Amino acid sequence: MDMKNLINPRILIALTLSLALLGCKNSSSSKNNSRATGWKINSKDGGFQYNTDFKEQETSPGLVFIEGGTFTMGKVQDDPMHDWNNNPNQQHVQSYYMDETEVTNLMYLEYLDWIKRVYPPDDPNFKLIYEGALPDTLVWRNRLGYSEMMTENYLRHPGYAEYPVVGVSWIQAVEFANWRTDRVNEIYIQEAGYAKRGAHLEDATADSNFNTDTYINAPSLTYGGNEEVLQGGKRKVQTDAEGNEINIYARRESGIIAPKYRLPTEAEWEYAALGMSDLRSYNVYRGRKKYPWDGMYTRSGDRRNRGDQMANFKQGKGDYGGIAGWSDDGADITAEVKSYAPNDYGLYDMAGNVAEWVADVYRPIVDDEFNDFNYYRGNVYTKNAISEDGTVKVVTPDEIVYDTLSNGKIIARNLPGEILQVPVDDNETYLRTQFNQSDNRNFRDGDKNSSRYYNESFGDDLDADVQDASLDTKQMYNSPRHKIERDSLGNMIKEYDQSNERTSLIDDNVRVYKGGSWKDRDYWLDPAQRRYFPQDMATDYIGFRCAMSRVGSKTKGKNKTRN
Repeated sequence: MDMKNLINPRILIALTLSLALLGCKNSSSSKNNSRATGWKINSKDGGFQYNTDFKEQETSPGLVFIEGGTFTMGKVQDDPMHDWNNNPNQQHVQSYYMDETEVTNLMYLEYLDWIKRVYPPDDPNFKLIYEGALPDTLVWRNRLGYSEMMTENYLRHPGYAEYPVVGVSWIQAVEFANWRTDRVNEIYIQEAGYAKRGAHLEDATADSNFNTDTYINAPSLTYGGNEEVLQGGKRKVQTDAEGNEINIYARRESGIIAPKYRLPTEAEWEYAALGMSDLRSYNVYRGRKKYPWDGMYTRSGDRRNRGDQMANFKQGKGDYGGIAGWSDDGADITAEVKSYAPNDYGLYDMAGNVAEWVADVYRPIVDDEFNDFNYYRGNVYTKNAISEDGTVKVVTPDEIVYDTLSNGKIIARNLPGEILQVPVDDNETYLRTQFNQSDNRNFRDGDKNSSRYYNESFGDDLDADVQDASLDTKQMYNSPRHKIERDSLGNMIKEYDQSNERTSLIDDNVRVYKGGSWKDRDYWLDPAQRRYFPQDMATDYIGFRCAMSRVGSKTKGKNKTRN
């Protein structure tokens, strides 16, 4: 055999490996060189810094990934009231993340504990912050029922730790989501070495705490400007050619800071509850689903647990769980999360347990003619307030603003460390086609341009809080207007609206809640069903879960070719 034939394969292998290594080096080198200028990105000498190694959004605590897509929203199985509250319409939602379970008592107690440590309620300046965050435990009481055990124990007793929190208003749910955003991102920047480890326990006070928006827009003002915390991380200090420190703070470009936790929109909640991921064969739907689980019945058809209820709900008058024993659904009020099987997305209790707040302001009709992409009614656009020196205005402990709600409860509108928000103005809306004002809650519905009772003679007063009853009745949403005032001694005076001219309970402060609860019949278990409740009130059957937007690709990994 010719010696050359023995050597050549070895040479070819060595050459192939060399070329592969050279290719990897060139590839690595090219991603750190700008395709716009050819300049080096992330140079040790300074210049443009950017995370060129970012692969995919990290799934934040408690969440599961929901791949977005198209679905028919509002397609209910039954509509015995014939009120057309659920008009079927085609919608598309982007990919997002959603809590695996409802927010539990244990999760909410962690929130209360943080508030109590950072804003001690024994300080008169902070007392109302803690009180405003407390769930209303009196929601369990009933004129002709005994429920004091739940009133006293449901929120705090370890026996209910993993049960969904109730007695929480829509406003409180939003504040919890905001707090959760800050705590998660606070840990992220600590783990990445941008801040002192343990600062969330050792250094968090009313004057010195972490807020995500503040860190992004004015990082040096976070933690009250405490440099020991802000520059106490283990990250290696980088300097430019002149010796100046660079890349001190984690910007959005770092990819470390997660998007905000928030309430899901109605479209997102309904899409996730339907759990149609395993029904998409060749990109077509095989039938439809009445519940979050497969099949058209509330009991399981699986051989191993045939006949078991798939959720806890009111099965009939006086029947909140069934006869004790095998036929019982396991819960007469709420149940411990994960007590029932998840849907196809891995989400638990999307039917039964508690109904859930979503982000949307309620209207009887979903306006799909105007928008069929990430539908949401409730946008109120704001911007950062700017101080006289041109910097963002961060709220201090002496500048907390409190709001008195319609039910007399007082809540903090802002907290120390946050950036003060003000409505957008002409600088943001001039000549824009997408929006022209800050508050868009009643856009194309209930305002004078779309009201069926609109009359030119009423002019601009149609939307005003007017006293003329005859004028009130001309508005599409003529809801009660209760008044909360304080006298000269600071005592609260509550005046109920007793007008006989009111025609609706709908206004811009009622929010949608979805899903059937332990207190509902199976009619409400259909994910397309929708109801509304005042955003500042709470019940014993409404809880919530959080969502988070997805950045980057629509899918996790490439879709496989279907044969």
